[in-house]
Amino acid sequence: MANYYLKMLATKAVNLIVDAVHLHVAKHSSCCARKGALFDLADVPELSREPPRPIVFVPHDRSKSDPQQVHVSLAGKDHLRVTYITEDKKVESVVEYGKAPGKYDRKTTGQSTSYKYFLYSSGKIHHVKIGPLEPSTTYYYMCGCNGPEFAFKTPPSSFPVEFAIVGDLGQTEWTAATLAQIKSQDYDVFLLPGDLSYADTNQPLWDSFGRLVEPLASKRPWMVTQGNHEIEFFPIIEHTTFKSYNSRWLMPYTESLSESNLYYSFDVAGVHTIMLGSYTDFDCDSDQYQWLQADLAKVDRETTPWVIVLLHAPWYNTNEAHEGEGESMREAMESLLFNARVDVVFSGHVHAYERFKRVYNNNADQCGPIYITIGDGGNREGLATSFQKPPSPLSVFRESSFGHGRLKVIDEKRAHWSWHRNNDSNTLLADEVWLESLSSSSSCWSASQSHDEL
Repeated sequence: MANYYLKMLATKAVNLIVDAVHLHVAKHSSCCARKGALFDLADVPELSREPPRPIVFVPHDRSKSDPQQVHVSLAGKDHLRVTYITEDKKVESVVEYGKAPGKYDRKTTGQSTSYKYFLYSSGKIHHVKIGPLEPSTTYYYMCGCNGPEFAFKTPPSSFPVEFAIVGDLGQTEWTAATLAQIKSQDYDVFLLPGDLSYADTNQPLWDSFGRLVEPLASKRPWMVTQGNHEIEFFPIIEHTTFKSYNSRWLMPYTESLSESNLYYSFDVAGVHTIMLGSYTDFDCDSDQYQWLQADLAKVDRETTPWVIVLLHAPWYNTNEAHEGEGESMREAMESLLFNARVDVVFSGHVHAYERFKRVYNNNADQCGPIYITIGDGGNREGLATSFQKPPSPLSVFRESSFGHGRLKVIDEKRAHWSWHRNNDSNTLLADEVWLESLSSSSSCWSASQSHDEL
């Protein structure tokens, strides 16, 4: 316990500096000259925010050999990855599972890792890829041959399919309210476009976050990408960025032929989802750009008629918070998404909700994606309450409230998007819209083919 408080005091002394360290992109005119991994001290103006609620720290109440912070994620066709942590380094990286409670007819061994950050040493982090698994099926499982039994349900193989989507989650009382409201209605896959724990180098908060989300993350696949709060770069002490995030939240990047855990893709039913990295290189010479180009080229809109993208820093934003921070990435990559007829782009970073029209190159375009900012999960920094005035004609709905969103894809043509405000004790449907997949728009594909031929 003494070591714990020593770590807390040591990190608290530097957190004010860390909060000022942001990732900024180079502002050069040439696409190929832009880099998306430059660090600088941000001169961010003070914003008017509603007071955040207190942090919820979840202690470890199991034995050292019991699994904790259990979460599951998709790991290629018909497979899931089970991740858990044990304080006891002798516990095996193994998952037993089956279709009936307490009856495990399959057993898989995985791998483990751990890391150090200043005075902090992580527990043993286990990653076990299991499968093949049947769709829409509940499996019961035990981690490390010890501890409680868990259960997850696999996503469906065909429509309909529903995604719960929320960014900038954190671990405050607002977070707990958001998670409770998400839990109150079933979903198939959880999507998080960055800023998970808000640990900001205070590593015990990563453990607390893992325990906070375990009741949901152990039951449905959680698919995440990184935000600025996952960087955890610290001068002199720690130069390896994303160390905690990459160690704890292993995503299916190798399965999608990516070279980095910071960007990857996966398929669920008829939806192809792409998770991009706002805080790694994205210029046209970068690995991420080349990977995205190849990934989009492989998408068959007959079998996966829907394509959605998640990233952290929004490309379109009318809030004064983080104004323009996604612009260089937009200039570098927007044409790839537009020409591939991506349906929706979700982002976080701005602690508010905003939905745009279909847009391309700062103009309304019926063949462009719908852009939605959903960075209002419940973070400790509070809400971004200052929107630009007058409103942009591209912005359809915007509000500074905590909440979460749901994308229910009905079939190959129709999907329903809804945003649920949770400022009150109960969730409230505050915004909704029916979407039509661009895969069914003959005029958009004709325009795309004509554009490619030029």
